[in-house]
Amino acid sequence: MAELLKSITAYSPEETEKAGAEFSSLLKTKDFVALKGDLGAGKTTFVRGIASVLCPGARVQSPTYTVVNEYRGNVPLFHFDMYRITDEDSLYGIGFYDYLQRDGISVCEWSEKIEEYLPENIYVVEIDRTEDNSGRTIKIYR
Repeated sequence: MAELLKSITAYSPEETEKAGAEFSSLLKTKDFVALKGDLGAGKTTFVRGIASVLCPGARVQSPTYTVVNEYRGNVPLFHFDMYRITDEDSLYGIGFYDYLQRDGISVCEWSEKIEEYLPENIYVVEIDRTEDNSGRTIKIYR
């Protein structure tokens, strides 16, 4: 079972970005971050915070249609969106396993769609709306 490292409540997109920026200090080359959360939960906003530290100036957008965006910086950041991925052949088709071998950090939205293919020893970030829908609860596991 994964260990809960931190739980944060964010009440704005700026606070969600800040949580991502702070989390980036834990990351090192070849780390993998599996993001989980409903549509509109703040996954891309969290990635924007990570990129603000690792790849300053990068224009972070959800890779919904491109499946992967690569941001260049101090450490390359590979930003995946697996919403449309249906099987392992699709992962090979986008070069998923090749990216994992490169000297960068991989962050994956909709990781629950490919759970059986994720590397071991990863970070899992769950983003959920608070009960009153006033903010987001961000739980980070290792």
